[in-house]
Amino acid sequence: MTLSCRPLTVSDYADARQLYAALSTGDSLISFEDGLGAFAQLLSHPGTTVMGAAQAGRIVSMATLHLMPNMTYHGRPFGLIENVVTLPDARGKGCARAVMAALAETAQAASAYKIMLLTGRDNDAKGFYERLGYNADEKHGMILRLDQPS
Repeated sequence: MTLSCRPLTVSDYADARQLYAALSTGDSLISFEDGLGAFAQLLSHPGTTVMGAAQAGRIVSMATLHLMPNMTYHGRPFGLIENVVTLPDARGKGCARAVMAALAETAQAASAYKIMLLTGRDNDAKGFYERLGYNADEKHGMILRLDQPS
């Protein structure tokens, strides 16, 4: 089956929501109605691309790239990749690899000097990212979880 990658649009929200559901744990998935507005806001954010891989007209894999302005490296932006996910029945078929390659091309075209991502310690994704050329030799990823606003 043919695989194609392209930036997602608001009309792809139903497929994207299925992917977010596959990625989410517990109650972290936003309601469908609120999610549609949030997805539109995400897609319109300057420097943000949500890339999807489609098979037979269905988005089966996606990831988000945020290109961030920067004052070092001659003002070249850096990229942050988030929410990399593939539907379970499409895993192992090169879908996420194609999405990640398309996002690397997007970052390269924007003259980004690096792309960063974090991955969970308790999944098998680390080896996948290492095969794509990512490494943890240079820096340590850290996060600070913030309380949800009341």
